[in-house]
Amino acid sequence: MQYRYILLSALMVMVFGGCVEKLDRKPKDFLLPSSYYQTAEQLNIALTGVYDNLGVLYSNPIHFRFGFEGDEHWYVKNAPLSGLHVYDYTAAHPDFQSFWSNLYIGIGRANYLLANLNNNPSIDSAVRARVKGEALFLRAYYYFMLVQSYGGVPLILQPPKSVNDVDAPRATAREVYERIIADMKEAEGLVAPITHFGFGGRVNKSAVRGILARVCLHMAGHPVKDVSRYAEARGWAKKVMDDAEAGHALNPSYHGVFMNLITDKYDIKESLWEVEYWGNRSDAYTETGSLGDVNGPATQNSQTGFAYAGIKATADLYYRYEEGDGRRDWCIATFNYGTASQPANFKTFITTPVNRNNAYNRWPGKYRREYELVLPKNNTATPINCPLIRFSDVLLMFAEAENEISGPTPEAIEAVNKVRRRGWSSGIKTVTITNGGAGYTTAPTVTFTGGGGSGITATAVIAGGKVTGVTFANDAIYGLAKGVGYNSAPTIAFTGGNGSGATATATIYTPADALAPAAATAGQEPFRQFIRDERSRELNGETFRKADLLRWGIFVERMHQLSETIEKDLGNLTTPAYLNLYIKGFGPNISDRNTLWPIPTRELTLNRALTQNPGW
Repeated sequence: MQYRYILLSALMVMVFGGCVEKLDRKPKDFLLPSSYYQTAEQLNIALTGVYDNLGVLYSNPIHFRFGFEGDEHWYVKNAPLSGLHVYDYTAAHPDFQSFWSNLYIGIGRANYLLANLNNNPSIDSAVRARVKGEALFLRAYYYFMLVQSYGGVPLILQPPKSVNDVDAPRATAREVYERIIADMKEAEGLVAPITHFGFGGRVNKSAVRGILARVCLHMAGHPVKDVSRYAEARGWAKKVMDDAEAGHALNPSYHGVFMNLITDKYDIKESLWEVEYWGNRSDAYTETGSLGDVNGPATQNSQTGFAYAGIKATADLYYRYEEGDGRRDWCIATFNYGTASQPANFKTFITTPVNRNNAYNRWPGKYRREYELVLPKNNTATPINCPLIRFSDVLLMFAEAENEISGPTPEAIEAVNKVRRRGWSSGIKTVTITNGGAGYTTAPTVTFTGGGGSGITATAVIAGGKVTGVTFANDAIYGLAKGVGYNSAPTIAFTGGNGSGATATATIYTPADALAPAAATAGQEPFRQFIRDERSRELNGETFRKADLLRWGIFVERMHQLSETIEKDLGNLTTPAYLNLYIKGFGPNISDRNTLWPIPTRELTLNRALTQNPGW
């Protein structure tokens, strides 16, 4: 049979080969770059193509399977038992290739646009300047994602001139960072203010400045360790903070930040830049993501919004919060969604007291599909926007850079305290029964009056005819319905229950409770550690934690600590997910080579000038 196929192939070459010279080889409709980019509309279409890679980048695995959440979450699925999420992989893993390819496709699109931006000089120069600024910034941002993950990479800054022009050596990490900063600085002078757009989905001055602060912090840290960049990071963050036109400020409500993202509302005071998603893949809009699906509370309920739910919080993240920090019970859900047959907003609250063992069994709660507005809800995609930089991040970056330069100055401490005050509880702190009364046969009604707040739901606890305590109802946002907005302690009254005489007093959380403790601000090192924890408390699950641990030079050490802590916390629990987590997972597989991803095997094959990272 093999010989027959060879003979047939030979005959086909003979038959058709004689016709080759008679064929017209010239394409009839080939579009050269020089004949495109001729109108403002074409420039904007090309720019949209550069933006499109952001949608791919932040659509799925970056939120749960790439391990970008560091020590904040763990992968809960029983399979696969190898991959990036458990640090068991080779350079041939497809996730490395897809990440690399997507970023270089975005870079390539930007290069073509930048190289042909002035094909038609009659296009309004202001339009061309804006397009150039946004394309420069996006290209630089894609390189930033590459250098964080792979170290030094080829710096491709022009479209290829030939199909043979494929061998490009790696630049050093320093060279890549220097180019990123240079391009972003140029972009900062070209792009429009955020107020020009009125939403955070476009590259704007505030976004560029904020990301420049982040890039400079990374260059100041490992592996480049150019500490002169701390001053630049501080300067760029300060530009955002001092921008009177933009008027950036924290959203008064921490959970409100994410409700806006979920419900497609814009808050340009807080959200400087976000990846926009919309639709359910059954309408005209197909740019959907996976926030709330892969990293939200699990549910099979299509009315709530199906959630694959690939990660849960670690106990370390839970205990990183102090009592009174209202961010905890939004970031770490206090409930489980109902079954497929129950209403969309049905929840079963977790009433078991938290300990170092069961704290691992809670879902991340930042992105809750029940609040989505697009109906019907898609089972594999969500319309929730992905935040790339928020004003709270800028405040924390300013504080970190300032501390590295001058220690815990009042300005640095206040920047951190602003973030903490916004997230702090303004409800009931304690209730003290001052007189249990007598004769109570049923629980009396508890009312809280005065104090300027609202939202308390509580019931009395009785024993032996006396009131012995007060129990607060469960609340999906704040954990317990202890109220919000109190500026003074409310008065407590007990009525009914066939008894009398019970009295109680309340204390409330105050803004002063949120302030960084004196021990944390006593010197540069304790404040450094405090800021690192504060970044996790504020920004957990937003894809920054692993990169932070890496630039601080503590990634391997921290993940080993986490592995040891998990094994200590869970003991001999042997459910497959837990085994996956602490036997197959974090610590045992992580070494210095994991501070960088390997260069994808396919790229080493295609580009003979590439070299592999150490240890791979």
